[in-house]
Amino acid sequence: MRIIICGAGQVGSQIARHLARDSANDVTIVDRDPALVRRATESYDVNGVTGHASRPDILEKAGARDAEMLIAATFADEVNMVACQVAHTLFSVPNKIARIREQAYLRPAYADLMQREQMPIDVVISPEKEVAEVALRRLRMPEAFDLENFLDGRVQLAATRLAADCPVLNTPLRQLSELFSTLKAIVVAYRRDGRLQVAMPSDQLFAGDDIYFVAAAEDVKRTLSLFGRDSERASRVVIVGAGNVGLEVALRLEEDPDRVRVKMIEGSPEKAERAAEALERTVVLLGDGLEPSLLEEASIRDADAMLALTNDDKTNLLAAARGKQAGCRTAVALANDPSWDEVSDRLGVDALIVPRAATVSSILRHVRKGRIRAVYSVGDGDGEVIEAQALGTSPIAGKPLRSAGFPDDAIVGAVLGRGGLKMPRGDLVIEEGDRVVVFARRDAVREVERLFRVSIEFFG
Repeated sequence: MRIIICGAGQVGSQIARHLARDSANDVTIVDRDPALVRRATESYDVNGVTGHASRPDILEKAGARDAEMLIAATFADEVNMVACQVAHTLFSVPNKIARIREQAYLRPAYADLMQREQMPIDVVISPEKEVAEVALRRLRMPEAFDLENFLDGRVQLAATRLAADCPVLNTPLRQLSELFSTLKAIVVAYRRDGRLQVAMPSDQLFAGDDIYFVAAAEDVKRTLSLFGRDSERASRVVIVGAGNVGLEVALRLEEDPDRVRVKMIEGSPEKAERAAEALERTVVLLGDGLEPSLLEEASIRDADAMLALTNDDKTNLLAAARGKQAGCRTAVALANDPSWDEVSDRLGVDALIVPRAATVSSILRHVRKGRIRAVYSVGDGDGEVIEAQALGTSPIAGKPLRSAGFPDDAIVGAVLGRGGLKMPRGDLVIEEGDRVVVFARRDAVREVERLFRVSIEFFG
């Protein structure tokens, strides 16, 4: 399949990395910056074209006449929109995805603009809305620093850090499965000393480990409790930053039937005024989110969660650290640069939200590889969770898991079939049509995809 990616920045390059792994794909990346194009072509098996992604001659040079998909992920909304228009009108590219950041384009009053007759974009991805959704998931389960749904919400991937008082430290995972046999959950991976490792039955967990587990949705809280991380939904929240993300989160919280109490801090008088006009129950405070007296006015010590969502990474990290030190139970910071992760740990910040990861995962959900229904990137792309459906021709179909041929750096987390949801066992047979959730380290992803006999398809 021939795919054109417009934009070789962080989002575009990560999408190129994912799609180029499949030898059936012919990927071309387009960007104005020759250095970014060169970096992408040298790092991944992709072609590169330097130039403006919205220009017809550049798109033609990139192979638009034969392309089956265009993903417009440059920094400029208007370039993304025009690129989709040109790809549709001049080259009849059938599938087009655009990243649109400006919320004005996404307001209901202008929704017709994005319809195919007006602006031929099949899928619009809003980074701000994606990040807001991630933030809201953190509030629903604050003790999990990562949380993602699979199998139509029947199971979730959750991640948490083990404290020194975790009751099951130094216990082999095999023994945990025996002790809690009614719990539909399995530890699929852990990160220790910065290295992500697939969990084996003989492995033991230690204080400071970040663990990833897959569990039935109704068993996630119970599983967190097993690891000493009792999780209660946040009912009192402080938000620092009234930009697009902060405002979206606050608006969504005001719609919550549990009537979450929210206080917002914003340093810009214009943004604070806009937020105060848009919000009904949220208290908006004008001032610096790093100022201890203002945090005290926001009742930070009594807050269940703090979300630092400004457009400045350093401000977010420091505000979250101060909120945590002041007594807030959970502090989450927005960080465009994922390399802040190590610093955030030292500052006591509970979790980072990386917009790039949220956007890439959202786009990949709409670029589905044959029977692969979802792809979720873990950490900075060093692992992935894949939801796939077994075909009758798949090498794994009709075989028990122990002999299905999954690579060592991959592990099955859950299976949904005719008999309902099942957790993995060595004698569990994968049948045609079963949907399987697999955790894989980066180097094993291609082999996992091969087991499901994939070919790129598009579903809007």
